[in-house]
Amino acid sequence: MKKLDNDPRHWEILKSDYLFRRPWLTARRDCVRLPAGVVNDEYYVLEYPDWVNVIARTKTGEFVFIRQYRHGLGQTAWEIVAGCIDASDASPEEAARRELYEETGYGGGRWRLLTTLACNASAMNNLTYCYVAEDVELLSEQHLEPTEDIVVHLLSPQEVRQLLSGDEIRQALMAAPLWRYFSEQQ
Repeated sequence: MKKLDNDPRHWEILKSDYLFRRPWLTARRDCVRLPAGVVNDEYYVLEYPDWVNVIARTKTGEFVFIRQYRHGLGQTAWEIVAGCIDASDASPEEAARRELYEETGYGGGRWRLLTTLACNASAMNNLTYCYVAEDVELLSEQHLEPTEDIVVHLLSPQEVRQLLSGDEIRQALMAAPLWRYFSEQQ
């Protein structure tokens, strides 16, 4: 396979203006010059903090899933644990461990980074670090933020595969690592 990371065709940023800045979203308008010399004076970039998500499995092999309402789609969704990396987190893995504990009360186990994904590299600047946590156990109750309303579910591998195959896991940054995880199990 051809290596793609040495592409010299970067765009030159001529000017940047911030349209608004919030803790969870910042919008920026760049004026850029493309390699062929064309200038695009309105290229928009959404700046988000980096994210983590966790495929967590208990010692008995069940997947730790959550359900919560997602206002963007107006639906309650099946999801794996996910969240933003906070400035106080020492690493993406620490953020993933914190999110799993806060949202579900589960922790411990063996952890590994499965993959790192970009949500939309065309217009968003953040990455999602996808972890697998095997042999987690219930350590405490949930520690939810006031804006979180999360229900924890333990699902069998067959139930998770059924959700994936039935397009019931709509969040692409959760479905992609789950598909990869299952492909590695074969």
